[in-house]
Amino acid sequence: MRLRIVSVAAAAAALALVQPGTAFAAFDPSTTLTFVVTSGALTMTVPVSAALGSGSPGTQISAPIGPVNVVDLRALLSASWTVTASSTDFTNGPSTIPATSATYTAGTVTTTGVITVTPTNVTLNNSPQTVVTGTGGVGDNTATWNPTVAVSLPASAVGGIYTGTLTHSVA
Repeated sequence: MRLRIVSVAAAAAALALVQPGTAFAAFDPSTTLTFVVTSGALTMTVPVSAALGSGSPGTQISAPIGPVNVVDLRALLSASWTVTASSTDFTNGPSTIPATSATYTAGTVTTTGVITVTPTNVTLNNSPQTVVTGTGGVGDNTATWNPTVAVSLPASAVGGIYTGTLTHSVA
């Protein structure tokens, strides 16, 4: 009899090991996992300088100035940003061509990530004006364009090299 009890106990133990079940589920340990998605900044790069060419008084000169690049690494659920541009007057010694003689055309904007961009063509002046907006962004995104600046040279323009400063800002 004693041998029979041991055999039944061994068979029951073997059956418990072979049979899958939920009998032990309440005792299964769990691990809570956490992690951090890092976020960065909203930045912009622009060309250091650009030559628009030359022209006679009473004509218009224009040229693309080089790529403007917005990089949004803020990793936001709902991202938006606005780029503005303003210009100083163009000077050649005592001669001045007002900033309002220039226009800014963003042209085609190329994006990465999720963002909807809207370019706006403007007549430049000394105050910042919106030239590109980004809306509906999710996570990181970028936008790049190569704006064309055109300057209408007044008939009274004096010959020489004129210099002005185009300032971009993103927020």
